[in-house]
Amino acid sequence: MRLEIQNVSKRYSKNKYGLKDFSITIEKGILGLLGPNGAGKSTLLKMIATVNKPTTGIISLNKNSIIKDPNYMRKQLGFLPQDFGVYPNLNAYEFLEYIAAMKGIGGKNLKPRIAQLLEGLNLIDAAKKPIGSYSGGMKQRVGIAQVLLNDPKIVLFDEPTVGLDPEERVRFRNLISDLSNDCIVILSSHIVSDIDTIADTVAIMKNGQLVSYGNQDDIVQNVHGKVFETTIEKEDLAAFKTKHIVVSTSRKNNKLVIRFITDTSNAIAAPKEANLEDAYLYVTKTN
Repeated sequence: MRLEIQNVSKRYSKNKYGLKDFSITIEKGILGLLGPNGAGKSTLLKMIATVNKPTTGIISLNKNSIIKDPNYMRKQLGFLPQDFGVYPNLNAYEFLEYIAAMKGIGGKNLKPRIAQLLEGLNLIDAAKKPIGSYSGGMKQRVGIAQVLLNDPKIVLFDEPTVGLDPEERVRFRNLISDLSNDCIVILSSHIVSDIDTIADTVAIMKNGQLVSYGNQDDIVQNVHGKVFETTIEKEDLAAFKTKHIVVSTSRKNNKLVIRFITDTSNAIAAPKEANLEDAYLYVTKTN
């Protein structure tokens, strides 16, 4: 599988772009798509999913244009949008059977497949209850199940862990890791911890543009030697933030312990090993 996005832009007005001159090539594995809200992540995923068309540029799957032939993508696609909705009066079995019919999926293997997905997503006990009675996290898991019904080769998740508790997030990450052996998975999030444990490659976006792309080690290398920790008085925090990129703060003995990023050497602070969150904040704050 090879997904190619070449010089793609989505323009809403003369000077307003949702995506601008975006290019990337994705093969089997998990791509973590990171960026703040409004970075263009959802815009990109909707164009890959053939929900929207780009203003300019080319999107192709295995050298087939999905702009000219959207059905080629749709037959192989599983997509969980950020605003996924359900039918509250249906139970999980009924809803997934309905989605299967919409996708043209049937046959004797459908019911076992639905049961397998509900079991894997810890929904069996509630599967016969109306979805309207589910918590937000349970509805999200139903959404994940409908994505996987047709054994897709391209899987798109837009902020999929919203509403999931820590145990459910771990379960979701394990599920995605298993999926990636056979298909392309694109996982969009503004939460670094959703990405850093499972993504093979990472793309960081800002203002509709790609600002960093590569494997995690290469991206983290961008902030090697630039991450430090120091202790300051609480009243000095505002001034400190004007000079440095603050990653995190914690309280200790009535003072603040600050993890921060700086391009200049800092003799009074302790150097720290950089991680993906540091690199993400660095490229989105400085580009």
